[in-house]
Formats: sequence, structure tokens, C-alpha cells
Amino acid sequence: MSTKNPRLNVVLEPPLMKGVDHLARAQGVSLSTMARDLIKEALDTYEDGQWEKLAQKREANFSHKKALTHDEVWG
Repeated sequence: MSTKNPRLNVVLEPPLMKGVDHLARAQGVSLSTMARDLIKEALDTYEDGQWEKLAQKREANFSHKKALTHDEVWG
């Protein structure tokens, strides 16, 4: 069976494997699908954290005196 999607081999400690297996069985999906979904969720969470850091940095340096009004931006 060929696939267009790349594959990833991962070695898990037994307790982690047991947890992924339990979630997969509870949701009625394959281990591969469950692992993929968990990785997607982790990447989303990580990305959200990075955007939050950037927003906090920008907010700390924000100046109301230098900010443009709505009309100045959109005419």
C-alpha cells in the first residue's frame, strides 16, 4: 500500500504507548490517527504560545501617542 503522506517512526515509553492506545480505542481510531491528532494539537498549542509571546512583547512596547487612528489607516 503506497501513500502520498510521509511516515514517521516513533519510539514511545510503555506508559506513553499505553495512554495513546487507550485514547485510540476510546475514540475508535487507529494508533496512527490518534498519534497524528495528538501531534497536531501539540503543534497548535505551541504555535499559540509563540503568538502570545509576540503579542505580549508588542503590547509592552505599544505607544498610544505613536499609534495610528482608524481613519489614518483606512482613510
